[in-house]
Formats: sequence, structure tokens, C-alpha cells
Amino acid sequence: MTDPLHETPPFPETPLFHETEGNPRPENATGGFFTARDGKKIRYGLFAAVARPMKGTVVLLSGRNECIEKYFETIRDLAARGFGVATLDWRGQGGSDRLIRDRQRGYIRSFRDYTADLEQFFEEIVLPDCRGPYYILAHSAGAVITLLASPSMVNRVRRMVLIAPFFTLPDLPVSIRTVRRVCSLFCALGLGRLYAAWGPRPKVTAPFDTNKVTTDPERYRRNTRIYEDHPQLALGGPTIRWLRAAAEAAEAVSDPEFMAGIRVPLLVIAAGSDQVVSTKAVEAYARRLRLGSLLMIDGARHEILQEADIYREQFLAAFDAFIPGSDDPTA
Repeated sequence: MTDPLHETPPFPETPLFHETEGNPRPENATGGFFTARDGKKIRYGLFAAVARPMKGTVVLLSGRNECIEKYFETIRDLAARGFGVATLDWRGQGGSDRLIRDRQRGYIRSFRDYTADLEQFFEEIVLPDCRGPYYILAHSAGAVITLLASPSMVNRVRRMVLIAPFFTLPDLPVSIRTVRRVCSLFCALGLGRLYAAWGPRPKVTAPFDTNKVTTDPERYRRNTRIYEDHPQLALGGPTIRWLRAAAEAAEAVSDPEFMAGIRVPLLVIAAGSDQVVSTKAVEAYARRLRLGSLLMIDGARHEILQEADIYREQFLAAFDAFIPGSDDPTA
């Protein structure tokens, strides 16, 4: 009998994962959809290790406006190190259900909705189906979601690596609290579904020279091709409600009492030339952590996992040293 909560679409007639030129699907790919508690379908992928010894499972958590396909290269890197990978598309993006009628608008009611999906993913997919021990590798907004969910991860996850967490914007003239208050006002006026920035995804891909996320032209082209060939995976700019939710989450995880309660060892990685999130805020946060350490990759832009080899290899070296590593977080 088919379990209605874990539906796997026909494969390969109706592909669960979408290949594009220069971006093949990793080996040993399986997955499907699980049904969140509010009925939304959340796409997930499981990728078995291709090397021995097996070292456990990395739960890979993407940022805003990303999809599983964008991380095929990273999944292959992890699988070649002996890690299985479990990943999902956040609700409202990628191959998961959208939350409002306009599919282009990045929308979320609260980041707690993301953490609820993550906890359900662990309970129903990761823990029963994936080999332990478990680690988390999270990027940008996904890193903030990870921090927000960290109280429930204490007895599940051994270590976490957070890349360029989205605490605030670079050179923002006001505090993130002010951003939250302004967005709350707009939401109270019924304007929460309006774009906060950027608008719909452009019909023509922006030239490489204008991008702020990577210095690598080949990886930039590879990633933009995903959305050109499979526009159903793409997303436009964030709405005011999404930005309000992000600001609320950033405030929550920055509270001193919350930070004191984080009990999973963390490696925070900052991009030295980040133009998307504030590197200063990332540095300041990492220094306040009891069980955290910081690595600054000078010259790298926001999407370190999509960066040029000179930066990406620094990340991989740090990952190899930290996961799996000594149980002593100061080692």
C-alpha cells in the first residue's frame, strides 16, 4: 500500500530531479514528496554515499530562491567523501508547493513554518531512512532556519556548518529590528504580498558581470541554465512578508539567551566579499557563540558553494577538518 505522506512520482517518466547541460544528476538519487502538516507538498532528495567508509549523512539546506539541482556538484563532493546527503526544497520555492497564487513571489508567513518542515523531514525521512551520525550544512537563509531549529537538533545532529547566514543586509543604514517594524506596518496595511525587492525573475538572464553571488562564470552559467530550462523551479524577489519573517528570525536567533542555549558545535563560514548579507554581522555573531568558530574566506562572494575553485577548496578543506572531527569543539 502506498503511503500518502511520502509520494514518489513516476521516475524517470516524470523526473523528480532535472538535469541540464553541465549539471548531471548525482549517482544513487532517490526522493519524493512528503506532505507537511498543513497539506503542502515538500520535495526532497536522498543521495547515497559512493565511497567508503560511510561517515553518516549531511542534511543540506539551501538558501532563498534555490533548488536541489543547484547543489548537484556539492552533493557529489559529499558523496565522494563517504557521506549520504538528504536535502529538500523549502516550501514556496524549487519543486515544492508555492504558498500564494503568484509563483514568482517569494513568500512565507513565518520562518517557524520552515523549521516545522525541517523537523518533520528529520522525523519522517532522515532518521528512519538515512545512516547516522547526522550533520547539517546550511547556506544563507537556510543557515538562519538551522539556528532557529537548533533546540530540536541537540540529540539529532552532531555538528553544523553555516555558510553566510542572512542576519542583515550589508551597509544597511537601519537595524534589522527597524526593518521588521516597517515591514510589520506594511503587512498590517494588507501589503505583505508586494515585492520588497527586485520583482519577478527577469525573462533574460542577467549578464555574469552584474551578478553579486559568484566570481565563477562557468558555475554562474550552469546555475542560470537550470532556471532557463526549468522555469517552474525559479522564484522572483522576496515579498514584504518574507522579509518581515526573515527579520523576526534574525532577531530571535541573535537573542543572547537563545544563543547561550545553542548546544550543537558550529562552524560559521563568512564570505569576505559578500554583497548579499552583512559579513560584519556574521563575524560578530560567530564571536558570541559558546560552541562556535569562524572561518573567513577572503575574496569569496555570497554563494561559496557555487564559487571558483580557489574559494570552494578552502571551504572543502574546512569542512573535512570539522566534519567528522573531534568531539571537542575547540579542537
